[in-house]
Formats: sequence, C-alpha cells, structure tokens
Amino acid sequence: MGAGHGHGHAGARHRWRLAVSFALIGSFFLVELAYGLISGSLALMSDAGHMAADVVTLGAALVATRIASRPDTTGRRSYGSYRAEVFASLLAVVLMLGVALYVVTEAIGRIGGTAEVSSGPMLVVGAIGLVVNLIALLLLRSGASESLNVKGAYLEVVADTAGSVGVIVAGWLVSTTGQAFWDTVVALAIGIFVAVRAISLGRQVFAVLGQHVPEGMDASSVAADLAAIKGVRDVHDLHLWTLTSGMNVATAHLVTVDQNSNHAVLDEARDLLRTRHGIAHATLQVEPDDHTGCDEVGW
Repeated sequence: MGAGHGHGHAGARHRWRLAVSFALIGSFFLVELAYGLISGSLALMSDAGHMAADVVTLGAALVATRIASRPDTTGRRSYGSYRAEVFASLLAVVLMLGVALYVVTEAIGRIGGTAEVSSGPMLVVGAIGLVVNLIALLLLRSGASESLNVKGAYLEVVADTAGSVGVIVAGWLVSTTGQAFWDTVVALAIGIFVAVRAISLGRQVFAVLGQHVPEGMDASSVAADLAAIKGVRDVHDLHLWTLTSGMNVATAHLVTVDQNSNHAVLDEARDLLRTRHGIAHATLQVEPDDHTGCDEVGW
C-alpha cells in the first residue's frame, strides 16, 4: 500500500454524531459540576467527573476521526493515520479507569463518616443529565457497532447514563430516609460499573494494538479457504489483523503449481477474502512450487 492510499473508515461516517454529543455533554458538564459542589453529593460529583471524561473522550474521538481522514504527505505512514482512532479509544479507557479509581477511593474514605448532602439538586441535575445522556446514546448507538473509536465514546456515555440514574436513585434515597450514606453507596456502585466497562473496552483496544486476529475471524479457516483455491498447493506466512474498526488487513504467501494460473489465483483469493472474510485489503505473494526459503520464517 503506497503512502496516502486511502480507504473509507467507519469513524468518519459518524463524526457529526460525535460533534453533537460533544456539544450536549460539554454544555451540561459545568452545570453538574457546580451543583455537585453546592449539594455536597459524592454521587453527583462522581458523575460530573465522569462527564468530564466524556467531554475529553468525545473531543479526542472527534480529533481522531479528522486525523484518520487526512492523507499522509510525509511518506512515512504507509497505512495512513487510521490508528489515531484506536489511540482515542485507549484514552477513553484510561480516563474511565481514572474516574472509577477516584470515585471508589472517595466512597471508601466516606464510610463511617458524616456528610451533608442536599437531595434537591441531586434529583433535578440527575434528571437533566439523564435526558442529555439518553440523547447522546441515541446519536452514538448506530456507530458503536462499526467503529471502536465511536464505541469508546458510546461506552463512556453508557456509563455516564448509569451514573445519572444512580444520582437520581441516591437523591431519592437520601430524601426519603434522611441517611446521607446512600449517596456513598451509589457512588461506589457507579465507580465499579465504570471500571468494568473500561476493562472490557481495554481488552478490545489492546487486541487491535497487539495485531491479534480480528474478533470473529478464524485464521485456520481463512488459510483453508485460500488453500482450496484451484492452482494453490500451499499457504504460509498468513497474517490477519485490524488496522482500525472496519478495516481488516491480511498478508499471505500462496504457493502455486502452475505459474500460468497466478493471475486467476490472485483475483480469486482477493475476492474470497473480501466477500467471505470481510478483509478489504490483502497483500498476497504468489510463489512457484519449487521456491524455497519463505516458509522457514517463524513469525
């Protein structure tokens, strides 16, 4: 693939959804932070902290889709800058874990102590936050299944939606029971929930960065399908990985028994990889039957 060679990618198609969500959540963050300080609610403050992470994550996702769309003019990035979206997802993971750690630490620190918590602002701000997050969820849902970058932003908003629900529940419990410790209990639950979602996304991000075989794809099945092509005697040096969401890549060496069939073998192999396995870009090397040495490479 030459420098500047471009492919459409899933994140760019959903950029406007990220932009609208960023504007909504960014506008509400300052409101929630102010009322969190006024009410003294850890649940509200933890949700504000998580919303701050949302703002940063959505902003990074927006920047990443822009960077990923730019053609390479340096000649040094032969695959372009598509991985920028994956790094934005990694940032989402780090921020979510940071917020979770802060909330859990603060909640544990409040256990056994006393705190003044005003339930009124919790209920009002929690309800408004829930509406804002639900709108953002509806905007991002369709892109989350196509782009790891959008999925990172989507999971951030999912966790924040749960946080808004938790704030409402905490406010109601504090109001009806008069016990401020419910605020701490709900904050602790929010922190654990956020951490679990972050770890799940992190596993997917590291699978891409580690160039694992794409999820749902079986390397042995791909090799068997290539070996079954007429004129192919053997397949080796097969590598399968994901460049960014929706862009799976493959390289392979195909040993053929008849050099006159090389053109047909290449065409059939590329069609097979694209239609049956969802691999849009494949680099295939055709080798004569008596060629030696390549299959000795151990990685």
